[in-house]
Amino acid sequence: MELPMKNVQYRIRTQNLSFKLLCPKYIEFDPLACWEENKECEKYILRNVNMEANPGAITAIVGPSGAGKTTLLEILAGVITPTTNHVLVNELPMNSVHFRKISGYVTQDDALFPLLTVRETLMYSARLRLEGGTKRSFDRVTELIKELGLEHVANVRIGSDSRRGISGGEKRRVSIGVDLVHDPCVLLLDEPTSGLDSSSALHVVCLLKSMAKSKGKTIVLTIHQPGFRILDLLDHFVLLSEGILIHHGSLDMLNERIKHLGYCIPRQVSAIEFAIEVIDAFVDLEKGVVQFFNESKQERCELRANHVDVIAYHNSIYYEVLILSQRFSRNIFRTNELFAARILQALLVGILIGTIFTNMNNGGPNRFKLRDELGFFAFTLTFLLSSTTEALPIFLEERRIMTRETSRGAYRISSYVISNALIFLPFLLIIALLYSIPVYWLVGLRRSVDGFLYFSLVAWLVVLMSNSFVAFFSALVPNFVTGYSMIAGVMGAFFLFSGYFIGKEDIPRYWLFMHYLSLFKYPFECLMINEYGGDHGKNKCLQVELGQCLLNGEGFLMQQGLKESLKWRNVVVMLIFIIGYRLLCAMVLCYRNHRTRC
Repeated sequence: MELPMKNVQYRIRTQNLSFKLLCPKYIEFDPLACWEENKECEKYILRNVNMEANPGAITAIVGPSGAGKTTLLEILAGVITPTTNHVLVNELPMNSVHFRKISGYVTQDDALFPLLTVRETLMYSARLRLEGGTKRSFDRVTELIKELGLEHVANVRIGSDSRRGISGGEKRRVSIGVDLVHDPCVLLLDEPTSGLDSSSALHVVCLLKSMAKSKGKTIVLTIHQPGFRILDLLDHFVLLSEGILIHHGSLDMLNERIKHLGYCIPRQVSAIEFAIEVIDAFVDLEKGVVQFFNESKQERCELRANHVDVIAYHNSIYYEVLILSQRFSRNIFRTNELFAARILQALLVGILIGTIFTNMNNGGPNRFKLRDELGFFAFTLTFLLSSTTEALPIFLEERRIMTRETSRGAYRISSYVISNALIFLPFLLIIALLYSIPVYWLVGLRRSVDGFLYFSLVAWLVVLMSNSFVAFFSALVPNFVTGYSMIAGVMGAFFLFSGYFIGKEDIPRYWLFMHYLSLFKYPFECLMINEYGGDHGKNKCLQVELGQCLLNGEGFLMQQGLKESLKWRNVVVMLIFIIGYRLLCAMVLCYRNHRTRC
């Protein structure tokens, strides 16, 4: 159900918002004693906070570090929904999932794609969050770029720490623009001036002030030590200290309160800074906290609350996949170093390994070395399965942005997972072919087109399995170091139980599950069947004594317990692994973003 997009009054009431943890490190008493006594330790983040934010005004949440500013803002944004608080939107209980659709929440860190331009960044956001097709999105982005004052950098890439791009102030305005494309009635910003110089910080706040006045938006932000010029642009202040509300109202009211307490504010110090310095004087430990409220007299509109915990998406899943695929492919192909390195790596390693194992069959069966050929298969799989781990940082960067976008109802998690998988299909096919073409013919494997095509197919499925495996772990792990360590450890275990080092019959029964879960097992069997199976295998002698062939390819496969029918059954198993890891990735992302429909 659609909601009105104007004159939204925003009210929050909390009662002793707390996180109950067993002996957290930041508690004020002895953690060791608490652990020994097995008690629940409470850390109160907010206590009895009552505040109100009105349309057409900027409400600033201020206070010293650790006061609970970001926590309060996250409650207002619907990121945190504790059971002990009451958040009202126009006097009606706020449905956090539904509210995120009509609001914008700008986090302190700029979660942007560094390789996209300013216009592209806003355009993709508009296409995902607006109805009416590309024409409406283009018009909205053009209007927004002008409103944000970004015309001069519209076609410049965002950039990162290692890539030069736009300035910090311009990047912050782009972050604001990403959450403004759907024209939200409520805008919440966490430290929008953090890390900016005084001029850039003033520019950002002036922009917010203009939006609040001209469009009647309700704007709430947290800010740390604002300057005098910025203070003049803010309408209401919520002063917190250790989770307690000290003041809620205008700056003039705060000045009067400070004078009433007998203090004189120095000229070079703002009332906010001085109030933080003498914060203890505002608190009467016996009578409680002195609070001032500036109740708004503005007319309130009626909001029709939707109590169903569902986000209505603007686009079909097909259109979401199309947009996300375009964006992801643009990011991938602009990563020139990674793209070129992967191509050169596959080609050069294929040539190098081909020249090392070149023509192993030359010289007749007496010189044929079965161990060398099996070693070649093992190295091929090791190289292909480990060559996609560099995609982990790409996935982790995508996950951070995806989490923010899906939580605001931009698109479904399933659309992200599908588009991510589709984009890698052609790219990894190129990698597989560039490795297979030189190595297959130089090594002197089965001299037939169908044998080469099957080898290439297996190589493609192997890199797709590895890519899906990395995608799953990128959704699971917290950071790159943990992810890389876990992936390396699990891949090593898969190789150990593949059947190359120890046969299936010799693996302890309680470890057999690892044999069947191994990503090495099925392609390793495929490569052996391709080389030693069929009529080619019957004519391939592997062991000769006194001029007679004692073991051919067919006999070797029988020794290994392999049948010709496994050739395509294992291909199906590898496809199941590819799809299965993608589904696990989607499930983990859904769990991490449990408020979002998948």
